[in-house]
Amino acid sequence: MREAKPEGEELFSMTTVDFEPLSVAVPLREDPPGVFRVGKSRVLLDLVIRAFQRGETPEGIVQSYETLSLPDVYAVVSYYLANPGPIDEYLRQCDEAAAQTRLKIEASQPPRANLRELIMARAKAKGLVRD
Repeated sequence: MREAKPEGEELFSMTTVDFEPLSVAVPLREDPPGVFRVGKSRVLLDLVIRAFQRGETPEGIVQSYETLSLPDVYAVVSYYLANPGPIDEYLRQCDEAAAQTRLKIEASQPPRANLRELIMARAKAKGLVRD
């Protein structure tokens, strides 16, 4: 005999489902050594994580980089959320390397204190600009 249910309420029966542990490989590859790319694409890990940190959704990231797959982006973001330390350290190293490269490039350039004047003088000499 079924139990009478009050007006407007339904009885729910709950079942337990045993799930096998889910393990998803993080789709990262090193190419070249020290540079991580997502999935089979050439998109850098730091671009994906920084986009996520700015508030972009995995779907939005995939729209920005059409060679990425949505499952790969979700897997990378999930890994980052579960274990941010190693990726944050990688991002810090990327920032340091970029700063060193920037300094090296700036040091190899001639002084630019009067750059505007030089460009204007060249433009005047070619008749592109009047006084």
